[in-house]
Amino acid sequence: MALRINDTVPNFTAQTSQGEITFHDWIGDQWAILFSHPKDFTPVCTTEFGAVAQLAEEWEKRNTKVIGVSVDGVEDHKKWIGDIELVGGASVGFPILADNGLEISKAFDMLPAEAYLPDGRTPADSATVRSVFIIGPDKNIKLSMTYPMTVGRNFGEIVRALDALQTSAKHGVATPANWTTGQDVIIPATVSDDDAKAKFGDFKKVLPYLRTTKQPG
Repeated sequence: MALRINDTVPNFTAQTSQGEITFHDWIGDQWAILFSHPKDFTPVCTTEFGAVAQLAEEWEKRNTKVIGVSVDGVEDHKKWIGDIELVGGASVGFPILADNGLEISKAFDMLPAEAYLPDGRTPADSATVRSVFIIGPDKNIKLSMTYPMTVGRNFGEIVRALDALQTSAKHGVATPANWTTGQDVIIPATVSDDDAKAKFGDFKKVLPYLRTTKQPG
């Protein structure tokens, strides 16, 4: 069954480049980002892992843990980390899940139940393992996106989306297209004008159903 927004993420115990974890325990009371890859030692994936490593301070500011998953084993992950750090110019301080048995990829509906890794396999055999899941402290999926192997992910957009999700969760607002931190936010249509005034102070009514106000906090 496909995982959708607000579904609880699967819990599992697995080996990582930093030892064994149980996923829900590892998340704890923080936000988490799980990003997946079809194979170690592949060009696009190496640049993506490097980009995540470069953003270590940004994840920490947002009380967010990051974890990679790649369809290979722990020993391959540990060897690959050297390439990632060379390309990204930053230390890989986050764990990489081993998924050479495909249990995690299947649990997150990135591969069908009957999928397997053939001898001499290539990244094309697990090409759909190219997803990002942003997970809240309640262990529910808040956002998901999937990319093809040829398109590197924009982790600046993932940071932006994380900011929007955290702002919405904390203040009960929505964010407009292309929103970034510090810009005006949208007051939900379910909030009356009187309640909006009491909660947010001044606001701008662009349309009867589109009201904006300064970002709270």
